[in-house]
Amino acid sequence: MRFILLLLLSVAGVARETSGVTESHVSEARLVVEGRSIAVEKGKALLGRYRYGDVPFKPYMDLLCTPLGVNVLRDGPADHKHHHGLMYAVEVDGVNFWEESANAGKEVQRWLGPVAISEQGGLEGAWFGANIDWMGTEEEPILRERREIGVYSWQETEATLVVWRSRLSVGRGRDQATLKGSHYHGLGMRFVASMDKGGVFLNESGKEGEVVRGTERLVQGKWCAYRATVQGKEVTVAMFDGPGNTRQARWFTMTAPFAYLSATLNTYRKPLEIKRQEGLSLCYAVVLWDGQVEREQIEKAYKLWQTLAAESAEPGRRKE
Repeated sequence: MRFILLLLLSVAGVARETSGVTESHVSEARLVVEGRSIAVEKGKALLGRYRYGDVPFKPYMDLLCTPLGVNVLRDGPADHKHHHGLMYAVEVDGVNFWEESANAGKEVQRWLGPVAISEQGGLEGAWFGANIDWMGTEEEPILRERREIGVYSWQETEATLVVWRSRLSVGRGRDQATLKGSHYHGLGMRFVASMDKGGVFLNESGKEGEVVRGTERLVQGKWCAYRATVQGKEVTVAMFDGPGNTRQARWFTMTAPFAYLSATLNTYRKPLEIKRQEGLSLCYAVVLWDGQVEREQIEKAYKLWQTLAAESAEPGRRKE
C-alpha cells in the first residue's frame, strides 16, 4: 500500500502568519511510504528512497537521483552483496557491521519518525528520523543510533542534496565502544555499473592520495567528487564533510574493478573510542548534479553547504 504524507510546517516559506491569517504554500515535495521504504519526491520526480524494512543487516538508501532523474546507486551487486547503495557501517568492538555473514552485526531499525516536509534556505524536500540499535551477539545493543536524513532539491546549485546525520551512543551497560574496521568503512556509496568505467575522482587537495592496494586510495580533505556517465548521461556526485565532525573525513576511492566512494574516520589506522558521557555525532552531505561539474562549482556548493549547516544545525530539520 502506498501512503503519501503531505505535511505543512511552520518553517520558512511553508506556512506564515500575516495579520492573524495563516497563508499556506503547498510544497511540491512529498514523502511516500510504500511497503517498508520511504521516498522523497518533488512533483513527479523521485529524489531518493530509503529502505528500512526487509533488510537483513542494515537500512540504507537504495535510490538517489540527479535533478533530471538519473539514479546513481547500485544495491547488492553479485560481486559484493553487502554493498547497499548509500550505507553507513563500521566495525564496533570487534563486531563487523560492514560485511554480511553469519557472524556479522546488524543495524536494527526500531522506530521511524518524525517525518516532515521542509522548504527553507533554498532547499525543498523532506527529512525523517530513525532509531537504530547496532546488535552483536548479546541481547543489548553495542551502539544506539539516532539517524536523520534529509533529501532536497537544492535550487541554488541546481542539484539534489542529501544530508546524513548520525548520533551514536554506547549501549546500556557499557562505558565505551571502539570503532575500528577496514580502510573503506564509513558512509559508503556503490555506484551503478555504467559508472564503473571512465570516471574521474576529484578532491579538495587535488592530490591522488595514498595507495592502499590496487586502485584503492585514501585522501584527506573537506570534499571528494566523482564524475562519470550513466547510460550516456554525464553526472557528478560529491560527498562533503560536515561541520563539527570529530575527525576530518579521509576519503576512500577506487576505480577498478568497480567505482566506490566512502567518507571514513580513518579508524583503519586510528581506532576511535565513544565514551558513554560523550557519544559521537557525524554529519555528511551528498550532492548530485547532471553533467560534468568543475572543481570551482563544487567548491562553491561546499561553501554554501557549510553556511547552511552553520545557520541551522540541521538544514531542513523541523525546529524544536
